Amino acid sequence: MKLIFSNIKWIMLVSGLITCSMILSALHPNLGLTLTFGETMDGNLANIIVRNWGALIAIVGGMLVYGAYHEPNRNLVLVVASISKSIFILLNLVYGQAYLAKSSPALVFDSLLVIIFVSYLVSKSSK
Repeated sequence: MKLIFSNIKWIMLVSGLITCSMILSALHPNLGLTLTFGETMDGNLANIIVRNWGALIAIVGGMLVYGAYHEPNRNLVLVVASISKSIFILLNLVYGQAYLAKSSPALVFDSLLVIIFVSYLVSKSSK
């Protein structure tokens, strides 16, 4: 736990930058979907939904970078990121079994981050 506490700034910074890479889905929806799930969607509705999804994930990544340097906002940022990542994980496990082979790196990464972030928050609140 001490390792997480002493490195939370760097954990948030690196994970935030990696999470920000999902801006790719906002800029190039088909490429983002192919890299994440191995499939694409067509049409204007798909463009709206995928671009919005990519932008929202990138915003969470930006919040993680911000929270790394602004400790007063760190808890809120970690709660929002944990909820967002948990929803992504759960939706993939419930509805996305067909895509698990392709999306598993993102699911493992996000799962580890949720564990780290929640551990930090629980440990910090107990101090």
